[in-house]
Amino acid sequence: MSTKNGGENRFPLETRNIRDHKCRLLAKKYEMKRIFHKAMSKENSLPSELRDEHRIKLSKLPRNSSFTRIVNRCVFTGRARAVSKMFRMSRIVFRDLADKGALTGVKKSSW
Repeated sequence: MSTKNGGENRFPLETRNIRDHKCRLLAKKYEMKRIFHKAMSKENSLPSELRDEHRIKLSKLPRNSSFTRIVNRCVFTGRARAVSKMFRMSRIVFRDLADKGALTGVKKSSW
């Protein structure tokens, strides 16, 4: 698989999907800590020193533990764009499998 400039792709399929999976696990692991520190740092009734302390703790959490950094990827190709959340596959793979009849309950519409 090559990129636009003719070079090899930076990350093979397995690596991208493994990185995505690790990022999801980290986000799940630190979810409650992140919510707690974020809420405490935004609470105006607390003294500013305590809010700053929670802000520092929030910044020390791993970056990949944030849900913002999770990218929905196709489980077959690792493609990050045009991925259906319901099927977790890109539009290209979805269309191929739907045309072959490999997806139950999905048929090509015609009118």
